[in-house]
Amino acid sequence: METWQAPYDERHYVRPERHSALLAWMIRIPLLGATAVILLFLLGMLYLALHQLQFNQRIYPGVSAFGVDLSGMTHQQAMTALAARFTYGESAVFTFRDGERFWQRTATELGVSYNPLQTVEAAFKIGRRGNLLENLLEQADAWLNGASVQPIVVFDQSQAATIINQIAAEINRPVLDATLSLNGTQVIATASQIGRQVDVDATLGLLRQVVLTLTTGAEIPIVIRETQPAVRDVEEAAAKVRLALSSPIQLYLPAPREGDPGPWQASVEFISGLLRIQRVENGDGTARYTVSANAEPLRAFLVELAPQLRIEPRNARFVFNEVRRELLPIEDSIEGRELDVESSLKAFEAAIFRAEDRRVPLSFITMKPVAHSKATAAELGITEKIVEATTFFYGSTAERRTNIQVAAQRFHGLVIAPGEVFSFNKYIGDISPETGYETGLVIYGDRTIEGVGGGVCQVSTTIFQAAFFGGYPIVERYPHGYRVGYYESGTAIANGRRYSAGVGMDATVYAPIIDLKFRNDTPYHILIAVNFVPSKQSLTITFYSTSSGRIVEKTGPRLSNVVPHGKPKYTESPNVRPGEVRQIDYAVDGVDARVWRTIRTLDGQILVNNEEFFSRYVPWSAQFLVAPGYAPKQR
Repeated sequence: METWQAPYDERHYVRPERHSALLAWMIRIPLLGATAVILLFLLGMLYLALHQLQFNQRIYPGVSAFGVDLSGMTHQQAMTALAARFTYGESAVFTFRDGERFWQRTATELGVSYNPLQTVEAAFKIGRRGNLLENLLEQADAWLNGASVQPIVVFDQSQAATIINQIAAEINRPVLDATLSLNGTQVIATASQIGRQVDVDATLGLLRQVVLTLTTGAEIPIVIRETQPAVRDVEEAAAKVRLALSSPIQLYLPAPREGDPGPWQASVEFISGLLRIQRVENGDGTARYTVSANAEPLRAFLVELAPQLRIEPRNARFVFNEVRRELLPIEDSIEGRELDVESSLKAFEAAIFRAEDRRVPLSFITMKPVAHSKATAAELGITEKIVEATTFFYGSTAERRTNIQVAAQRFHGLVIAPGEVFSFNKYIGDISPETGYETGLVIYGDRTIEGVGGGVCQVSTTIFQAAFFGGYPIVERYPHGYRVGYYESGTAIANGRRYSAGVGMDATVYAPIIDLKFRNDTPYHILIAVNFVPSKQSLTITFYSTSSGRIVEKTGPRLSNVVPHGKPKYTESPNVRPGEVRQIDYAVDGVDARVWRTIRTLDGQILVNNEEFFSRYVPWSAQFLVAPGYAPKQR
């Protein structure tokens, strides 16, 4: 609360006329004699005494306040007169303005009031504040010149602050940052809001300035402190999210091959799960939203898809012209491909924020074949015959001969790179009637039964013998369950030496469990040539390469643990006429066979010493087919 004397304009004060007349008369009094002076002095003193007595409880002449002459008034009379004169509290209206909005309050509502008691007391003190002489002089000055007392006005600022706070409640608002979020596929963007806070103290200061001067009709601008939001706008980021969710994205193969899967589609819901909306501080008190995509959830799908899309590079296939020492391609090479997961993910991420062309070609790594179609013999190191192995299939059925020929062709012209491990099952493919194989006799357990692919082991055995006598490391090889005569009559020629196969030189296969593998441990490629000769009932496998000068010495077979074969076995078959007995296999004793291989260089250095190949054959009974119901009783 503040109390002060309000300003007063002396133009409103009128001095009583009698005072002026008396003063003029006294000045013009001629000097009298001493007696007259004394008499006059006594009369003056009497007048002063009477004057002091007259105004003992009254305000001295010439005193005014707020333009009201208070001369001769008692306390109560003066208070009444001044109260009627002071109307500022209700007549003064202040307008508080905030732009187009405004609020009006009177001075009284804002805590401005007049204190008549203090004003009257101030008026009463004029001519009574000093000693007698000082009082008389002050009284005379008031009488002659007039004395204006400033009215005492009280300003209760706490009351004004309450009013301003009430107005502030309508103006104040918090600062709000713009926000961006995602609910499923719904983009939620909220606008920012500038914070506005009324500065009550500053506004009160402006009001105080006009109240102190008793100004009426003043307009008070409300002082407002504005706070800018850290994030002012998110529309750019929101537009990016909407673009990402504008439509699905299709993944496809840029150069599909027959049998390829696809295309695939990433739904809008899936894309929504990839988006990342992040608030980023700029370092200057402001912030922004960034939108990115993390395609990692797509990685699992691509990794699972990759094996389906992988295509191994396929070497060209050749025949070797021994006279001209040239390669003649018989089947072109094919480039392989492998899904490039990382590049495909990046391409997908880029398409997420692309307005047009929402199709993404998968990226692939091209795998070049080792032996391309235009490769030369010199380039591959295929310059001469290394080894030639031949096996015979005398007495085989027509179905078995067909299967041998079909299986053998899978390896004709095949190129094995340096360091590569040859796998028979890798190249044999599917053994089924759809791939050209016929139903024949196959070994199953302790019996020979009808099945698809009988005769395939003739090819694996011949390749094994070529690798054996060519001096190549044998990585995997399994003997048959019993001795098969087809495989023991084989021969081979390597480095000008002729070899006989004999017992223990067979190799069975059964994809994908049982395989035949050997390693090309030379710095030269190997070309496999197949020669199927029906008239001679023979199969020849030839390896062409560059000789490493290795000499193979075979020792054995050494047979042991002979087990006599059992009684003949008869199997009923609807394909046999009643009374007919058809022998499909011959009896052979069981035996353990050991064969050793030593590999030397041309100068006699031993590279491999007595490498053992062990085969255990079970005894095998003669096998016969008979018509249903014609199987003889076994004793």
